Amino acid sequence: MVTFTVRMRFAGEDRQQVVEILRNLALASRQEPGCVTYVPHFIEDDPDTILIYEQYKDKAALEAHRGSAHFQKYAIAGLYQLMRERSSENLTAVA
Repeated sequence: MVTFTVRMRFAGEDRQQVVEILRNLALASRQEPGCVTYVPHFIEDDPDTILIYEQYKDKAALEAHRGSAHFQKYAIAGLYQLMRERSSENLTAVA
């Protein structure tokens, strides 16, 4: 299992566009056979920051996600063009 979070910061005026992109990206990503979980969140105390929790069956499924047409359209050509900062954290399950 491959699990990680992605944190992105956006300008407040881009919020509605970011929401629309994330809805489309999440919907398409959840249809991938190797996607276990794909859940974008706003940070309650920081509404200009998005945190996406992602889980994939294995590295091949993650690579398929990153190579998909919807990732190219909504992440690379969409979110990545609007974001001001980006970080990620790889996770290891405890139990």
